[in-house]
Amino acid sequence: MDIHKHLPEWIRTLTPYQPGKPVEELEREYGIHDAIKIASNENPLGPSPRAVAAIAAALPNLHRYPDGDAFSLKRRLAEKFGVERSRVIIGNGSNELIELIVRAFLRVGEAVVVGEHAFAIYHLVTQAAGGRTITVPHKGFKFDLEAMSRAITPDTRIVFLDNPNNPTGTIYTRSEWEAFLRTVSPDVMIVVDEAYFEFVEDPEYPDSFAYQNDERLLVTLRTFSKIGGLAGVRVGYGISSPEVIDALNRVRQPFNVNSLAQVGALAALDDEEHIRRTQENNRRGMAYLRRELDRLGLAYAPSWANFLLVKIGPGMYERLLREGVIVRPMEGYGFPGYARVSVGTPTENERCIAALEKLLQERKS
Repeated sequence: MDIHKHLPEWIRTLTPYQPGKPVEELEREYGIHDAIKIASNENPLGPSPRAVAAIAAALPNLHRYPDGDAFSLKRRLAEKFGVERSRVIIGNGSNELIELIVRAFLRVGEAVVVGEHAFAIYHLVTQAAGGRTITVPHKGFKFDLEAMSRAITPDTRIVFLDNPNNPTGTIYTRSEWEAFLRTVSPDVMIVVDEAYFEFVEDPEYPDSFAYQNDERLLVTLRTFSKIGGLAGVRVGYGISSPEVIDALNRVRQPFNVNSLAQVGALAALDDEEHIRRTQENNRRGMAYLRRELDRLGLAYAPSWANFLLVKIGPGMYERLLREGVIVRPMEGYGFPGYARVSVGTPTENERCIAALEKLLQERKS
């Protein structure tokens, strides 16, 4: 049977998302037993200890369905941000919320505006829904918000922005953001993905949550995967108007977030010690990596996240794998010869730099 004739063109031509290489896969392929993975922007300190304890305590109740409303987690998030619970939605990672937004608000053939080097999921989800993506070139490594506003067409329904941006790590400033809001119709939904906002220390960084006033379609997305170290259980959240949240709940699966993710996220939300240690490790790790990359003569994009986009040169990704170091190649994001290097533990950071230095010396000889 030719299954392709049964598929819409936009599904047939869709290229699936390629995740980072797991440590186990590398060790199987190369016979390496001490590999490190600094490719997927995971928390190098591991999950929140409070979350681990809460998940362990919840294990005896795995025979029960999860709370389909995620009541306790939504209530605590609403308290933390000073909003009504009706303004909060919980997702199977913020990725699911991106998909729900597209499913709820985009019709077949309508447009979504994204940056040229933005998070790949925006384009993939749009195409999977039969929409079309309007891609706007970046200005250097940054979003060109002025150009993105000009690219909006009469049938544009959504603009996706990730701030900081993945994979560049760059941010747009408050003045750029406010100018953008002045030029975009309130009927166009703006989705701001703030997966890395806890790492930003720039005073000009605009927190999109502060701009929600129900006068426009605006959604803020955040995640527990990075700062909370809960990437493995998949839990994120969105904040918007009650009307937008109601629409998203209409297309959400009834038990989309499992019970372990819910109790883990609830505990991680108030694990201030783990958050502080993670931020401090990132601060020190970024300073070390920048200093060492400068010493090695390797260019990188300015980053306010927990990773750096580094110009390592052609062929270096595979050579790093043979050294037991997994980074993320960026050809698929339009950056040939670049890799995304996540901040690891001090030992992992040193291992990465040592491998790069060795390979660079070999390339010169």
